[in-house]
Amino acid sequence: MSVKQISIFEINIRALSIADTTKYGILRLIVSDNEKAIAALEKDGFIVKENEVIILAVPDEPNGLNSTLAVFDEKGINLEYLYAFVSSKTDEAIVVMRLENMEKAIDALKDSNVKILETEDIEKL
Repeated sequence: MSVKQISIFEINIRALSIADTTKYGILRLIVSDNEKAIAALEKDGFIVKENEVIILAVPDEPNGLNSTLAVFDEKGINLEYLYAFVSSKTDEAIVVMRLENMEKAIDALKDSNVKILETEDIEKL
């Protein structure tokens, strides 16, 4: 018995997270080309939703993430989820976050001098 899988060509998956519930699973991806990935997945009948996230470079040391999360605690900003990925091209930990109030979170991070990565930064990792 065989099982079908999906393949997406010409798209580099930079990071992924898998979560599940009793009714469905959620695969979150950071890819090199959102438009191509969305088109390929929708063509095969998958429901795709694009969300805003913040990608941070945090100190790769004990308490590095905690000091960043403290910024949100101080401002009363709730974290919805986070996941991380690694790169051999940086000494920092790379963390993807979705927060309750994205605009307020970005302002708080900027005020705290936390390194927020842009799309161009991710492409270099």
